[in-house]
Amino acid sequence: MTKTAERQRTATAVPPVPAPAPAGDRRRRRLIDQVRAYAFLLGGLLCFVLFSWYPAIRAVVIAFQKYTPGSPPQWVGTANFTRVWHDPDFAAAWRNTLYFTLLALLIGFAVPFLLALVLNELRHAKAFFRVVVYLPVMIPPVVSALLWKWFYDPGAGLANEALRFVHLPTSNWSNGTDTALVSLVIVATWANMGGTVLVYLAALQSIPGELYEAAELDGANLLQRIRHVTIPQTRFVIMMLMLLQIIATMQVFTEPFVITGGGPESATVTVLYLIYKYAFLYNDFGGACALSVMLLLLLGAFSAVYLRLTRSEGDTA
Repeated sequence: MTKTAERQRTATAVPPVPAPAPAGDRRRRRLIDQVRAYAFLLGGLLCFVLFSWYPAIRAVVIAFQKYTPGSPPQWVGTANFTRVWHDPDFAAAWRNTLYFTLLALLIGFAVPFLLALVLNELRHAKAFFRVVVYLPVMIPPVVSALLWKWFYDPGAGLANEALRFVHLPTSNWSNGTDTALVSLVIVATWANMGGTVLVYLAALQSIPGELYEAAELDGANLLQRIRHVTIPQTRFVIMMLMLLQIIATMQVFTEPFVITGGGPESATVTVLYLIYKYAFLYNDFGGACALSVMLLLLLGAFSAVYLRLTRSEGDTA
């Protein structure tokens, strides 16, 4: 055999296939990979247990105790629940919280959806307007509340200055018993709608364009396309965001605490603000935890019923 033929045979030879690793080695590598993955998850799991589960379980226990920091707790049964129930601010706090939630649904739920529809139809400067809409979310909540507190100032506040400029009557805004809660709803809507708008935008952009084209060929106008195409295609996202918004607004605290301090005349005292008063003003952690358990049970029951109803509607659709 010539040297040329030998070189050609060597070049075209199939490389040897490595022998498969023994089964024991494969199992050992798989075990090491699983241990490494669970080790990465362990840190997050420990934080979740220590800062979420443990405080929740501890709060349920303290709700049945007379608890004061520095002294041993005493079991009092349901006495904390009875005392909280007969508090004069109890009914007002629940009424204000439910009213705030209702106003937030009427104002804060519709506005982000409409803004998402408008941003989805823009042809120019899309990125700019998305940043503008999302910008309030990046402002710390306390800073945002302080800005709106100055904005609502009945004397030199920008809101009343704008009304005077156009020769309209001024308002007490957050200082009036009739307008304080509505003013807080506006603040909460402005501060939190950026994330909701982006979620709606993502849902809108996932709708196939063929559906809109077919609707236009059938003669559907803008409102009909929104009703028969947009809303049905984003129904799941709308329902989930509605549930999350109700849970969030039922726990409103920052705006009443920073802007109004629960006033005027307890017009903006919410359940979470009352919990704060029990814990840090009255030094009554048992009453605060009892009220927290009430709120937990209400939100848990509402979430279960809501998910059951929406799942039933989805199964029948």
